[in-house]
Amino acid sequence: MRKQLYSAAAAAIAVGLAGGPAFAYTAYVSNEKGNSMSIVDTTTMKVVKTVDVGQRPRGITISPDGKFVYLCASDDDQVQVIDTSTLEMVGSLPSGPDPELFVLSPDGKTLYVANEDDNLVTVIDIASKQVLAEIPVGVEPEGMGISPDGKTLVNTSETTSMAHFIDTETHEVTDSVLVDTRPRFAEFTPDGSQVWVSAEVGGTVSVIDNKTRQVVKKINFAIPGLRAETIQPVGVSITADGKKAYIALGPANHVAVVDTKTYEVEKYILVGQRVWHLAFTPDQKTLITTNGNSNDITFIDTATDEPVQSVTVGQQPWGVVISPK
Repeated sequence: MRKQLYSAAAAAIAVGLAGGPAFAYTAYVSNEKGNSMSIVDTTTMKVVKTVDVGQRPRGITISPDGKFVYLCASDDDQVQVIDTSTLEMVGSLPSGPDPELFVLSPDGKTLYVANEDDNLVTVIDIASKQVLAEIPVGVEPEGMGISPDGKTLVNTSETTSMAHFIDTETHEVTDSVLVDTRPRFAEFTPDGSQVWVSAEVGGTVSVIDNKTRQVVKKINFAIPGLRAETIQPVGVSITADGKKAYIALGPANHVAVVDTKTYEVEKYILVGQRVWHLAFTPDQKTLITTNGNSNDITFIDTATDEPVQSVTVGQQPWGVVISPK
């Protein structure tokens, strides 16, 4: 039924009536159980192609010029490099065992990979395909965030329940901050002053000051009619102007919209089942969520914070990245 909702809004976005011309961005969705990647036209909101990739694809990102998609093939113990013009795999990077999530440096030259099985963050030089460092962190590392200036990396360790701050020049852990149970994701604010860390089991998002490395706020969530244990924060995306944060709430099937100044939840947006990760189009007009248990993605109009349409992709969509242009 969700696919039929808000058809008028969908049409408005497609023809560029929502405050400016429409742009044809491409979304790339990793399907964890389908061993595939779905390619979606964000204007028509349709899957244009599905390609086979490695086993258990999860983390996904894209080069700053949009020429290459990097994909964690977790069960193949590698990061696959996919040419976006041909959608062919053109190489791989030595990720270490069981890569789950990663983050690319702002200049696109270095990839930082969380290796869940061996409690390391692997640092990879993209050009040479060489491992520059392996950084010991907590147990079951997953979330990876990097500051806008590229100087500070944050890794979250699920079992240790910590956010580890890493100096990207020395590759040393400088601080470890205790957060709530099973932290899954880390996202810096655009000005680099804070990092937001989601805790799946704890049910909160910890806001950490990047200078003091102290938790300045814990954000809680409550959705009428839902049990607290179903509200499990995972993915976090913050608008380019730094005013709003969108939090994927897992099996609660909602995305929370949070005012970053007051830390108050402004709205809960109903999307698909087990919403996991999310990404903005470059113009920030649309947010796309991956909904693992309903095998679809949801388009959200960020002007109204309303869902526009859900689109079926592959089996258990996990991550999403959108072309920069």
